[in-house]
Amino acid sequence: MYKIGITGGIGSGKSTVCELLASYGVAVYDSDARAKALMAEDRALRERLIVAFGEECYTEEGLNRAFLASRVFGREEALQQLNAIVHPAVREDFRAWAECQQSPYVVLESAILFEAGFENEVDSTLAVMAPLQERLKRTMARDGVDRESVMRRIEHQLSDEELHRRASHTIVNISREYLESDVEQLHKRFLYESRQ
Repeated sequence: MYKIGITGGIGSGKSTVCELLASYGVAVYDSDARAKALMAEDRALRERLIVAFGEECYTEEGLNRAFLASRVFGREEALQQLNAIVHPAVREDFRAWAECQQSPYVVLESAILFEAGFENEVDSTLAVMAPLQERLKRTMARDGVDRESVMRRIEHQLSDEELHRRASHTIVNISREYLESDVEQLHKRFLYESRQ
């Protein structure tokens, strides 16, 4: 199975690109959503998180995201520990999921594709980029947050220059109209690559 990793900074439109590819019948794995699901449902993962961060990681309602976030926020070592527990589980889950898919190729969507080492799970990578002002506008409207909080999140992500350097392919998302045309061309290219 041919695998494409898609990444991009906040507000770049990587989810929109994935939705467009899905409209062509391509199976898309949302690593962020699956990580949350695994943390909530996977018993072995749950036990490891409790050992590492304490019983308060879970309540009767399930995963206590606020508590876990408070334990790792601003603490690089704790964040690395969390990632060392969660990322391998996501990697195994993606591999098992990909084996079951019928589409000509599959997509792994991840905001932290390179940071998590997920680029090693795919055959090709695509970075979705957009002008900073567009990213700010989209994220502020979507999340109902101010400019400063979006900028703080952007500062903690890989720059567009770094994404461009590391990705096999790049796409610039300025408007939906152009994006749809660009994604159609990318889909054809990925189909071609998948047959090689």
